[in-house]
Amino acid sequence: MSLDKVSKFSIVSAYAVVYFVWGSTYFFIEKALHWFPPFVLGSIRFIIAGSVLMTYCYLKGYKLFNKRDVERAVLIGFLLLFVDMAAVIWAEQYISSAIVSILGAAAAIWFVLLDKPKWKANFGSIPIVLGLILGFAGVVMLFGEQLVNSESGSDSNNVIAMLVMIFGTIAWTVGSLYTKYTQDKKPSTEDRKIKPLNVMVKTAWQMVTAGVAFTVSALITGEYSTFSFANVPLEGWGSITYLITMGSILAFSCYIWLLQVRPATEVSTYAYVNPVVALFLAHFFTQHKVTALQILGLTVILVSVLLMNWNLYKDNRTFRVIRARKKLKRFKYMAPKSSIPRIVEVADFNEREKQKQNKS
Repeated sequence: MSLDKVSKFSIVSAYAVVYFVWGSTYFFIEKALHWFPPFVLGSIRFIIAGSVLMTYCYLKGYKLFNKRDVERAVLIGFLLLFVDMAAVIWAEQYISSAIVSILGAAAAIWFVLLDKPKWKANFGSIPIVLGLILGFAGVVMLFGEQLVNSESGSDSNNVIAMLVMIFGTIAWTVGSLYTKYTQDKKPSTEDRKIKPLNVMVKTAWQMVTAGVAFTVSALITGEYSTFSFANVPLEGWGSITYLITMGSILAFSCYIWLLQVRPATEVSTYAYVNPVVALFLAHFFTQHKVTALQILGLTVILVSVLLMNWNLYKDNRTFRVIRARKKLKRFKYMAPKSSIPRIVEVADFNEREKQKQNKS
């Protein structure tokens, strides 16, 4: 899609949704947990969202199944949407949604540490190494505050919740790296014959996988046996409806569309805005109070994420305009090496689709 044919209002509106709606989901998870047990909450959210998205793909005429892509989508959905989201939801029972969102932003640390093929490039880059050190410093600040709270007896589960959240971000990283390297891997002769599924179909499979995993977990832990739908007030249903429609469906659709009309590095800036939105909502609309140390920790972590992605951002055309008001050169899509999750597979799929359209 040509950028000239896209209105600025549409772009700004889509960015507003991705920035602020996704950032607000941490707050609405915390609200929904007043009435829904953690695994039940994830079960309802992803079963419905995945079913709606799959239905949409069916109506659009997309192919819904091939064994290779579905198997990968199931694994990625388990790691990214079940393990990571289960950690987020469970952790928000004990610590503020603001802290959870900040720890989510710190996932960039694990991308640098776990992306073994990129170790030489990563650890040979001064901005990335500085970003890694700052990222750890920010996480230590948050842990230190929670340790003090635990020792004072205000909450004995907050440190455990933070450890669970860290485990979730590692699972997110492993799933994202798997996505990246399976995407980069040269396809076999047999794979070339298989038409890849649309990225929205893959995402629908991921959501359905997460929904099934949450449902099984809720049954095993006995959450469904003690949960009563009739006891959930309108406010509770409003919160989970928001998570399904606005968080999982609308925001993701805007995200997919933006990747078709704007550079991936620019779209990835949502990762810097989401924690700020979560911090604001937690401070003004929950009983948790945002402390100066939390704000400092967020600032340090966001600066660290910027540094760890500096090699990607420095050549982005927006930055070139700022540095020199000269005629822009045609933007060349950069191979995904970022620690920003969810960009890789979607951007690559869109690029291939554009190339196919140009050839035809």
